[in-house]
Amino acid sequence: MKSIYLKEVIKDGKYEHLKNLDIKIVNVEIIKEKMELVLKLNSNEIINNKTLKEIRKFFQEIFDDFSIRLFMKYLIDINEEHNLKIYIDNIKDIIQEEIPSSSSWIEALKYEVDNDTLFFIPPNSMAYFSMVRNGLLDKLSQKVGMELGLNLTVNQEEEEIPSDDNFLEEKEFEEREISKEILLNSNQQTKNKVTNKPMKNYSIGKAIKGDLMAINDVNLQVGTATIKGEVFQVDSREIKGDRLLITFYISDTTDSIPVKIFLSKDKGEEFLENIVEESYVILEGDVVYDNYSRTQTIMLKSLKKIEKEERMDNAEEKRVELHLHTKMSAMDGVGDLKKIATRAHKWGHKAMAITDHGVVQAFPEGMEISDKLGIKMIYGVEGYLVNDSKDIITNFDLDKEYNEFVIFDIETTGLSAINDEITEIGAIKVIDGKVVDTYSQLINPERPIPEFITNLTGITDEMVKGKPRINEVIPSFSEFIKDSVLVAHNATFDVGFIREKMKKNGVNLSNPVLDTLELARSVFPDLKNHKLDNIAKHLGVSLENHHRAVDDAEATKDIFLKILSLLEEKGIKSFSDINSLNNDSSIFKGETFHIVILAKNLLGLKNLYKLISDSHLKYFHRRPRIPKSLLEANREGLLLGSACEAGELYKAIIKGSSYSEIRNIVNFYDYLEIQPIGNNAHLIRNGILKNEDQLRDINRKIYDLGKKYNKPVVATGDVHFLDSEDEVYRRILMAGQGFQDADLQPPLYFMTTDEMLEEFSYLGKDKSYEVVIQNTNLVNNMIEEMKPIPDGTFPPIIEGSEEELKEITYKKAYEVYGDPLPDIVEKRLERELTSIIKNGYAVMYIIAQKLVWKSLEDGYLVGSRGSVGSSFVATMSGITEVNPLSPHYVCPNCKYSEFFDDGSIASGSDLPDKNCPKCNTKLNKDGQDIPFEVFLGFEGDKEPDIDLNFAGEYQPTAHKYTEELFGEGYVFRAGTIGTIADKTAYGFVKKYFEQKEISVNPAEINRLVKGCTGIKRSSGQHPGGVMIVPKYKDIYDFTPIQYPANDKSSGVITTHFDYNAISGRILKLDILGHDVPTIIKMLEDLTGIDPTSIPLDEQSTMKIFTSTEPLGISEKDIDCKVGTLGIPEFGTKFVRQMLIDTQPSTFSELVRISGLSHGTDVWINNAQNLVRNNMATLSEVISTREDIMLTLINAGLDKQKSFWIMEKVRKGRGLTEEDEENMKSLDLPSWYIDSCNKIKYMFPKAHAVAYVMMSFRIAYFKVHYPEAFYATYFTTKASDFDAQLVLKGKEAVNSKIMELESLGNDTTAKEKNLLTVLEVVREMYARGFKFQNVDLYKSHSDKFIIGEEGILPPLKGLEGVGENAARNIVEEREKSKFISVEDLVNRGKVTRTVIEALTNHGCLDNLPESNQISLFNI
Repeated sequence: MKSIYLKEVIKDGKYEHLKNLDIKIVNVEIIKEKMELVLKLNSNEIINNKTLKEIRKFFQEIFDDFSIRLFMKYLIDINEEHNLKIYIDNIKDIIQEEIPSSSSWIEALKYEVDNDTLFFIPPNSMAYFSMVRNGLLDKLSQKVGMELGLNLTVNQEEEEIPSDDNFLEEKEFEEREISKEILLNSNQQTKNKVTNKPMKNYSIGKAIKGDLMAINDVNLQVGTATIKGEVFQVDSREIKGDRLLITFYISDTTDSIPVKIFLSKDKGEEFLENIVEESYVILEGDVVYDNYSRTQTIMLKSLKKIEKEERMDNAEEKRVELHLHTKMSAMDGVGDLKKIATRAHKWGHKAMAITDHGVVQAFPEGMEISDKLGIKMIYGVEGYLVNDSKDIITNFDLDKEYNEFVIFDIETTGLSAINDEITEIGAIKVIDGKVVDTYSQLINPERPIPEFITNLTGITDEMVKGKPRINEVIPSFSEFIKDSVLVAHNATFDVGFIREKMKKNGVNLSNPVLDTLELARSVFPDLKNHKLDNIAKHLGVSLENHHRAVDDAEATKDIFLKILSLLEEKGIKSFSDINSLNNDSSIFKGETFHIVILAKNLLGLKNLYKLISDSHLKYFHRRPRIPKSLLEANREGLLLGSACEAGELYKAIIKGSSYSEIRNIVNFYDYLEIQPIGNNAHLIRNGILKNEDQLRDINRKIYDLGKKYNKPVVATGDVHFLDSEDEVYRRILMAGQGFQDADLQPPLYFMTTDEMLEEFSYLGKDKSYEVVIQNTNLVNNMIEEMKPIPDGTFPPIIEGSEEELKEITYKKAYEVYGDPLPDIVEKRLERELTSIIKNGYAVMYIIAQKLVWKSLEDGYLVGSRGSVGSSFVATMSGITEVNPLSPHYVCPNCKYSEFFDDGSIASGSDLPDKNCPKCNTKLNKDGQDIPFEVFLGFEGDKEPDIDLNFAGEYQPTAHKYTEELFGEGYVFRAGTIGTIADKTAYGFVKKYFEQKEISVNPAEINRLVKGCTGIKRSSGQHPGGVMIVPKYKDIYDFTPIQYPANDKSSGVITTHFDYNAISGRILKLDILGHDVPTIIKMLEDLTGIDPTSIPLDEQSTMKIFTSTEPLGISEKDIDCKVGTLGIPEFGTKFVRQMLIDTQPSTFSELVRISGLSHGTDVWINNAQNLVRNNMATLSEVISTREDIMLTLINAGLDKQKSFWIMEKVRKGRGLTEEDEENMKSLDLPSWYIDSCNKIKYMFPKAHAVAYVMMSFRIAYFKVHYPEAFYATYFTTKASDFDAQLVLKGKEAVNSKIMELESLGNDTTAKEKNLLTVLEVVREMYARGFKFQNVDLYKSHSDKFIIGEEGILPPLKGLEGVGENAARNIVEEREKSKFISVEDLVNRGKVTRTVIEALTNHGCLDNLPESNQISLFNI
């Protein structure tokens, strides 16, 4: 129905007064079954209950046969106090009607609106339960939801009464209160906040007497629950009445649940001091359904902090863990290194090792933790070893000639030489290249053949029934092979089985062995794979019944003989010559083995970094591989351990390798590892081994080998998480990666000494002590304490940089200010240069200066970022345009100058125009009043950071020039480490439980998400950061290196460590790519205007920051009150609203807005409220870092204190109690102190000035050179520009804007970007400018250009025409015109999609389809 106003239907005089109400009837519905008339009303004001009853009565009199129901929706801001008061009065009326006894407490009912929730806090439990009992909660919740669109949450007021019958707790409570009172009274001034030291036995509420229950048993029916567990994620927020609402989560590992409590501010702050992440507590409270979080919640009544019951290492002598993974073992290790190290330290362990998979990216954190805790950190890696020196032929006598070969193949019931049986042997004997005998035998395995084996080989149980057993076959096969060379494809497998079965029959296999798999890899390295069927196909060898022993042996024989023939042609005949064939192909395709590599000393650490680097840069194939030859060459200073069941030794034992092979393997390592049998239970599940006894036997064998070859054997845990219950995080991640056995997690937790002794008790007490304690400490004692990153700073050296910087700086200063320099200039230069040179930063300035000058020389302006504009030396050396001196005039002719250092002028750009009083030349205006100390500190004790914004297209040139300056091998891109973020972790957790169809409450999901975050996913690179290694060092002194995300095609080499870990040791330069310099360059090219000549106070330009007048349009034309659409930093909706709120009229005010808009909690919920409520003006609120320091210094505070308060506030650390007292003593207003405490991050003024300078220049072009501006803007937004839509005209654009705006929060990122572009298109149309159609011959491939009749979009502006296609078309049209669509397709190499886009747009209207020309065309 069409909506009508209430006043339009009122005719009766007695209801005349209702006509004044601004109420619309938007819907009327009749429910015949119930004879109900339902009216839906919208109102722009809150209607009191009495009036609502009159409205209902009015309709009831008209429709007396119906029952009348009114549904009201209020279109108002409920946060306005007047609206909220009337609404709450309505609610109170309803409560009093339903609960007459509420008159005793109704006025004490507290309320607050926060975000999308209305909170009610009844004054006591009686009031709360009265509302519950009367069903009011549901009724009020529906009312609030319908009328205001808010959730309703009703929470109990806390009642804190000490226990009557627990003397100790009561005494503690009294003493705490008395102590607080004394503390308060001892201070002369009223304190803004109370800080308390955490109390060991902190408690709140009554004594807890309820029976403990598991959290997964808690439900709404239990009423009051008593639980015990660990706290995680504590949040709080202020609510009305100077109170805090505190929410935290608690878990006992069975489940998790949120807990809430309302406390006075003082008690709340005390609570937050004591109950933090990882606090262990017992608590009691009422279980309620919380409408806000839509889950069951405990409303806290009592809580007591207790000691967590955790495992302790009580052994007198402690072990050392030598095999441990952190979260840097990508998508595998889930153990938090800090927590594990803290536990090890608490247990009294001397040391622990870090051995992540293939990487050493946890070393920086390990170093930090080691320094803090005093525990020794052993630095290592669990690498991926490849035996690139593996012989093709083994166990042969160099002095003997061999001419007899037995080429054989076997079929088995599985893959384990120990656990599985042979079902068939097929063999062919060859002497002097001729077949002389064959052997074929099916064998009864004495067990059912698995179905998948039958499907693979065709061998059934029926076929082997009645055949001889293996112990009956071994003698005949031994007789057949005698001393022949055994030849097999993947001989490790076949020979391993035969050796194991012969051993059980008392026969020792010592024949030479030739592996055709290794032979083929060496001879045919370029083949994709070297499986038997693929080699056979390559050589034209017949293989009909693949996976039958006889047929496979026949094919292997033919392959072997053909390869021998090929080798003979090349003169390769001896076994030694054949073994020398092995090449790098085996590195990328060969089997990898785990190996633990520990650095013994700094030389070993450097060699380890080389190994890590080469494994990533040269030998990466699915994982970073370490060739054995490379390890041998860089072995000095390293200890090699045999690792886990994926190690070379363990695998060789399982495969039944020969005595000589196992001996060689053992001799390669410095120590051998054995691990708890639970770690390797998957070998039993997968049928490789039969039972746990076999696992123990392998560990016994490794121990015996250690004894035999004098190698220490150590027991390690292969730790992946801290406690056994933490396996859930690894389980979830592995399930998300598709591991089928993810739910069968091995016990890879950090074990105590006694737990490990118990694990290896089957070795006997003495041996168990030896491997668990004695030998792990022995290995630890072989290793020196060291730091993986050296202390100190290591800047690059540029000879004469100090003198060069002085020379450049003074030369420019004399050029601008004359000689002698004004006193203020001279003193600033001297102060800065002294600090810069003394602290060794001159080289940083010279590097930046060279980069900027090179860019300017090549025609690109450079924008500075960060606080570098605080340095006048940076200005005079050409690094930044920002001049930090106090505002001043300076004459370009006679060098007269006039400075304003009294704070009366905020920016030189705001000074009125003036001519020189000496020579009448127009004076230049400059100076932004920024203290140098923001950049380097008062004592030069702040690490400086020079960030530069280069044009995006120029960034690669700048990077290349950096390499030219310092030389190849000394410049690397800054590496980053990508870890699992909350959103991704949430996806893993949700997917895990959804696949299992298990319902999990949000609190438990929250806990699991926290446990899955921070785990490494990949590596990457900083968008513009480069790390400079000085010539007197090499990169391996600081970090290994790699490709970002191990992508060789990137063409970039990064640091292996995250750049943050080493940026304080070696120089990091930020050479960033940015749109703004690109925009400025294009505008300059289009107009010929030098952007640096644009006055920064030009009035027409200044006006677009407050109105649309300079654009010649009204705000109605573009639905925007300001003209800054498309202006960097000022075009977003957020900043446009700031401009409307603040109405800036000067350059300095624009700088303040830039500072406010880039900070976190600087404008929103802070300065915005101060300005709107007239508590402070735009010029008074805190907008940039410098505001704080200068305000405090000018008010009389010590400079150093002022500086460090600024540093704390800008980083979101807030003020200490001492800071607040100091500030109050300066008579600073309370709003200023509150504002400081709210700030999370602040922008430096120099950064804001640099941004505003660039933005103002672009705004100038928008006002005075509009076509150039729009062509440039749309070029930078070409990927979001839809030419097909835009060229339909103004109406189509307006319609699309309305459609996108109606989507609200449902818009995608792509739609948001399109909306931004369309708003600028609408503005351009409103100003009377047009677009031309895309033209096949006139349009640029990438850029918008100014055409004869409007702006001409590029070819790639059409949906479906990509960048490459557009560039191909332009390249080909330069050669000659296209004669047809066919010609365009052939020469331009464009797709059907491109042709369709060009055709739909009319670009191909004059082109025939085909190259064929008929007589009629001639």
